[in-house]
Amino acid sequence: MLRQTFCHVPGVGIKAEERLWASGVVSWDAIQSAGMNLPPRRRELLSLHVEESQRQLTGRNPAFFAATMPSTQHWRLYPDFRDSVAYVDIETTGLGGPGDHITTIALYDGCSIRHYVHGQNLADFARDIRDYRVLVTYNGKCFDLPMLRAAFGLALDQAHIDLRYVLASLGYKGGLKACERRLGLDRGDLAEVDGFFATVLWRDYRFRGNAHALETLLAYNIRDVTNLEALLVQAYNLSVSKLPLGPSLALPLPTPAPEPFRAHAPTVERLLRQHFSFRS
Repeated sequence: MLRQTFCHVPGVGIKAEERLWASGVVSWDAIQSAGMNLPPRRRELLSLHVEESQRQLTGRNPAFFAATMPSTQHWRLYPDFRDSVAYVDIETTGLGGPGDHITTIALYDGCSIRHYVHGQNLADFARDIRDYRVLVTYNGKCFDLPMLRAAFGLALDQAHIDLRYVLASLGYKGGLKACERRLGLDRGDLAEVDGFFATVLWRDYRFRGNAHALETLLAYNIRDVTNLEALLVQAYNLSVSKLPLGPSLALPLPTPAPEPFRAHAPTVERLLRQHFSFRS
C-alpha cells in the first residue's frame, strides 16, 4: 500500500492523492509514465519525494512516513512492516490519575506473546520494545504511551498506529470493546471484564494473594493485544475497500493467537458480586 501512497508528501492531502490516482499516477513507479500529464515542476517535486520514500522504505524506516501522514492513514504502514509490529496494551492501578502506576503490560507481535508484571519483570519491557519499528495500540496516544514513557523514561519514537483514530475515521467510535463487538469479536469468558474491573483484579492479587486474579488480569490484558491484530487487519481491509485501487490489496484475517492464561470464573463471579454490591 505504501507504494501507492502520496499523502505523506508535503502539499499532497487525501483529496490531492485521489486526483493523482484518477490521473493515472496510481503508484510511485507511475510518476515517470502517467505523471507526464502533471505540470513539470509538480512532477519533479513528486519524483524527488518518491525517491526519498523508496530509500526510506528500503531502509525499513516507517517513522519517516508516519511523521507526515495523517494519523487516520497510518494503517497503510501495516503490510510493509508487519514483521516489525508490536501490539501493546497496559493495565494500571487506576484510570490514569495521579499516583497510578502500571500493573501489567502485554506485547504481541503476531507470533509470540510477552507479558510483564509489576514487582516481577516489568523492567524487561524497556529492552524488548526496542525490537520493533511500529507500535499498535487503541487510544495509546493519550493513555498507554504517556504512561510507558513516564514509567521507563523511553522515547517510544517508533511509528505508531493508534486504532482509535483509524477506526473512528471508518465510523467505529467508542471504547475498544465496543469496536470489537461491532466488528464481530467475541471476548467469551472475559466479556464481563473491563478496564475498571482490571484494577479490581490487581487489588485482589496484591492484597489477597489470589494468583487466579493475576491470571485473569493477564488473560484480559493479552486478549486486548491479540484482538488489536484482528482489528487492524479489518480496519486495513475496510480502508482499502474505499480506495479506487482494487480489492487485490485486501489481507486475510489473522489466525487467532494462543491463550497462555484463562479467566478464572469463580474469581470473576465473586468480584462481580462485590463490585455491583458496592456500586448499588
